Amino acid sequence: MDLLVAYEDDPAGTNMAKFISKDLEKIDTIFRGQKFDVLIIPSPVISADWIDEKFPYDRYVFLSKHAAESGMLALTCHSTGNFDTAKFGGNPKQIAIPSPSLQKTYLQNLWKKRNNFLDFQITIEATHHGPTNLNKPCIFIEIGTTQKQWSDKELCNSVAQIVKQTIDQPPTNFPFAICFGGTHYSEKFTHQVINGKFALGTVVPKYAVELLDKDLFQHIVERNIGAEAALLDWNSLGKNKQKIMELLSTTKLEVIKI
Repeated sequence: MDLLVAYEDDPAGTNMAKFISKDLEKIDTIFRGQKFDVLIIPSPVISADWIDEKFPYDRYVFLSKHAAESGMLALTCHSTGNFDTAKFGGNPKQIAIPSPSLQKTYLQNLWKKRNNFLDFQITIEATHHGPTNLNKPCIFIEIGTTQKQWSDKELCNSVAQIVKQTIDQPPTNFPFAICFGGTHYSEKFTHQVINGKFALGTVVPKYAVELLDKDLFQHIVERNIGAEAALLDWNSLGKNKQKIMELLSTTKLEVIKI
């Protein structure tokens, strides 16, 4: 069973959580459903590394606001982890277990409704921030990008309806790939997750490829159990092409350059 989690001081997250839980029975602090429960917590979700000890579930779906200096309006979905220091929750150089098939299904469902969100970019983000230390898969679903959108109940309800639809429908297990290269908002990897064969596990953007060493690479592979391939945004890797190929040669992952 999934646990959907929002932070009480995050307007986008709480708006989504309230919509999804409106027909559920609240027992103690948790809204109880058949396929998922909903929990609103008093601390930021990026620091919720404690949550699987207190609330053990099969998967954690974090409902959150999205902020960006560019101000670009975006609906995003991404896995979590830190390739270096832990500035925004989690532990340094620790990657969370991703939830590839849920991400792919959600973004495909969102894309089908894209005419309802014409002002928004629908995109994945590279893996970033916490929590990182959970023992079960997790994923972030976010609404951006300013207070206006976070507080827009109609917008939040529309996105929440797609979240609920995604979790309610029978699960599909897609083949998935670990991704290397590209920008933080990768058009190539977004296209793959919406239209292509693969779901996405951890996404290591080009600015983080520099940080990879054998230990961190092995940790990423271990957190992506079941991955079948590595998707490389080849042209973006520059001088790190050889390093990535050497690291991948130690695995059985199919290497696909896009």
